[in-house]
Amino acid sequence: MTDTTQVPSFAAEKRSGDNILARFSQHMVAFAERWFPDAYVFVLIAVIAVAGGTILHGGSPLTVSRAFGDGFWNLIPFTMQMALVAIGGYVVAMSPPVAALLGRLAAVPKTGRGAVVFVGVLSILLSLVNWGVSLIFSGLLVREIARRKDIRLDYRAAGAAGYLGLGCGFTLGITSSAAQLQANAASIPASLLPITGVIGFAETILTWQNLVTTVAVTLLSAAICYFTTPAPADAKTAEDLGVSLDNDKVEVKKASRPGDYLEFSPVLTILIVLLACGWLWQTFQSGNPLITLSGLNTYNFVFLILGILLHWRPRSLIESFSKAMPSVSGVLLQFPFYAGIAQILTKVPNANGVTLSDTIAHWFVGFSTNTTVFSFLVGIYSAVLGFFIPSAGGKWIIEAPYIMKAANEIGAHLGWTVMVYNIAETLPNFLNPFWMLPLLGILGLKSKDLIGYTSVQFVIHFPIVMVLAAVLMATFTYHPPIMP
Repeated sequence: MTDTTQVPSFAAEKRSGDNILARFSQHMVAFAERWFPDAYVFVLIAVIAVAGGTILHGGSPLTVSRAFGDGFWNLIPFTMQMALVAIGGYVVAMSPPVAALLGRLAAVPKTGRGAVVFVGVLSILLSLVNWGVSLIFSGLLVREIARRKDIRLDYRAAGAAGYLGLGCGFTLGITSSAAQLQANAASIPASLLPITGVIGFAETILTWQNLVTTVAVTLLSAAICYFTTPAPADAKTAEDLGVSLDNDKVEVKKASRPGDYLEFSPVLTILIVLLACGWLWQTFQSGNPLITLSGLNTYNFVFLILGILLHWRPRSLIESFSKAMPSVSGVLLQFPFYAGIAQILTKVPNANGVTLSDTIAHWFVGFSTNTTVFSFLVGIYSAVLGFFIPSAGGKWIIEAPYIMKAANEIGAHLGWTVMVYNIAETLPNFLNPFWMLPLLGILGLKSKDLIGYTSVQFVIHFPIVMVLAAVLMATFTYHPPIMP
């Protein structure tokens, strides 16, 4: 009897060279796979480049060396927070209820290309609420989709799509560090407050101009995902890349001795969750819950407690926590080097007492002649500095005194100046693997596997969003800083 079962014929579909963008993306992918170093080597090169540039700028070699060592551990709290972002997301996703949700979402796309677009759009939308949720959930969703046998998923393109929220989305939402800082008078440094005043969300992330930007960025990203994803005949699956997808499930053995009782009982879980709920109730009743959740300590606390609850038994949580640990090795190794870079850029003066960061800022802002040119230059400067200091909040403190002073002098709207910074600030993330590290740990890939696709996103996004930001600046009317 003839078997009439339909087997997907991936090879029969059109190949990826059907359009110019697809061919360009594959050239970028091939270049990155051949030439782009591991993320650790990348950060070492960045350290040497910044140190050399600072010495040429007039900084003493010994002072540069001292700044590198002094700043090396400045990000330790943030490093721990980022590690727990990855671990907490992994632990929650490995719990039975969330694993079931991921399975249902993974069944939505009907094709490999559709799956990449689906992951990309979801990544951006989630990032508007919380970048940590976007990064971890998207990575785990990619793994879940990759398990499907009825579609052939290019694992690299899907992983790059899962990174879109960090590349072009999160600073447009409530997790924007700059917008949050400027909206809270108590958070604004005393030296900055007279220059900027207090700038509420109504003049930054809640403007119609930001909504237009968000929609445009999302549609543009989705289109790039669609046209750059290889056809099934050219796709490289997780299996092709040597990535195992079989180690996500937590297998918990039964208790074998009386001392195991509490490990397999929910009693302690219930008590800990009740204790945590008291703190959560007090914390979230004090303000907007979404803004409260955007704080990393609160976010990590919520996710860890949620993971404890969803796993129900301590032994299940312990097993999942252990499986999550490999995903943070890159974070623990590399983040201290980025802290050293930031210290060199901002703390080593030349003979005139000017740091390299100061010089770059003055150079860009000094060329501003009107609000449109100012918008372009702010965007370019933000992107350049963001390549070396991939920390939106910390970098804003560096940039704001010069940028906002120039905005006042030239008559540029202060709130939209913050958003121009936000729009441009994330784009270097497409090239710098700093924020990519937790995602790479989850996917089991290296930065070279994603950079080919994310670099195409950068090349297309940068000129378009910079023009859009400059055009939208003209729709605003300047008003002086508002004091608290």
